[in-house]
Amino acid sequence: MPLRFLDTNVLIRYFTRDDEEKARQALALLARVERGDEKVITSPMVIFETVFTLQKGYQVPRSDIRRLVSAIIALRGLQLQRKNLYYRAFDLYVDHNISFADAYNAAYMEERGATDIYTWDTDFDKLEGVAHLEPQEERLSSAGN
Repeated sequence: MPLRFLDTNVLIRYFTRDDEEKARQALALLARVERGDEKVITSPMVIFETVFTLQKGYQVPRSDIRRLVSAIIALRGLQLQRKNLYYRAFDLYVDHNISFADAYNAAYMEERGATDIYTWDTDFDKLEGVAHLEPQEERLSSAGN
């Protein structure tokens, strides 16, 4: 069986059902993926684009986005690296009302043991255990010159 890539628009048609024919076709594909009859891969960009489109384009509530997209990530036949990272990111995204990109980066930091982030984005201040640092210019010391 050839390895195939799952793109954002298939997920959006499935979630929004704004085109019933495509929604049924997407459902049939996702059912095959869930059963393991078909294996697909996707990328982090597809997950990000799906979250962004559902939130900004369709005004889907964050908690619904977490539930919908997490169910896709959990599909048996879907290959996506670091699936657990997305579940943690969704918790941060919903519980702290930050962007999904920031939530993912915070989950990634947590996984890697990083606690400080260079940023001007104050959304990270909403997260316990994360300190945001603003980049500073180096001050040249006159000592030793």
